[in-house]
Amino acid sequence: MSAATGFTPQEWAFLTDTLGLAQAPRAKVRAATVAELCEPAHCARVLDQLSPVIGSPGRRVTASLLSKRLGFLLTGASLYALSACNRALDVSSDNCLLEWAHDGSRWTSSLPLISLESVSLESVSLAGPEREAQRRRLVARLFAGVMQPLWQTFHEVSGVPLNMLWENVAVRVYSLYERRMAELDDPQASARRDEDFNFLLTAPASLFGVPWNPLARFYYPETLTDNGGTQRFRRTCCLYFKATCPAEYCQSCPLLKPRRR
Repeated sequence: MSAATGFTPQEWAFLTDTLGLAQAPRAKVRAATVAELCEPAHCARVLDQLSPVIGSPGRRVTASLLSKRLGFLLTGASLYALSACNRALDVSSDNCLLEWAHDGSRWTSSLPLISLESVSLESVSLAGPEREAQRRRLVARLFAGVMQPLWQTFHEVSGVPLNMLWENVAVRVYSLYERRMAELDDPQASARRDEDFNFLLTAPASLFGVPWNPLARFYYPETLTDNGGTQRFRRTCCLYFKATCPAEYCQSCPLLKPRRR
């Protein structure tokens, strides 16, 4: 076990190498606190500076694509730690930095946390009141405390629809639970995964800071594709194709959804 974090070496490697968890650096480079990035003038400057780096034609596209990256980083490490590792990271607005590092071809940003300490939930039962309280606290800090004010600012300075920003996050959460955690070795971890995913899909809107649960809102049935497989297509387009040349589309892009016969 890691004395500093409480995770096993294998868990820590996945959290850091795959999901981007990191120790917050002393100097912020292409990063800001949640409060700083929620300041409209500062947010607008960041979007304008980032647009040419990622090949975006303007703020609206940049805000959407940055929200996808931040959504991946914020939900990936915190929810994987919760469900797979049974530990609660501190993803409050006071403990995390928001990074937007990009090398011109791909994102290189991470999720720096000022404190990497986590709370073990091993001593509480799966559906016990103590674990549920910790889970509710984590979800509220993550979605209502960090994402809601951030997406509201993105919307105000770029005009990007809030539905698009929230669906950008929702698809990341679905992928985490249905793909990355699809085959956990530990039966207890598998049970936590299923229980936590169900909680996220049925949690009260108050935990997200918006009038509706965005994870439930966009959880549509999968569609049969032309190759015989299935795909859960989005309702909003994230505009990724506008930042690529020639145009590329996400696998779940609604523009690719087969027409009903």
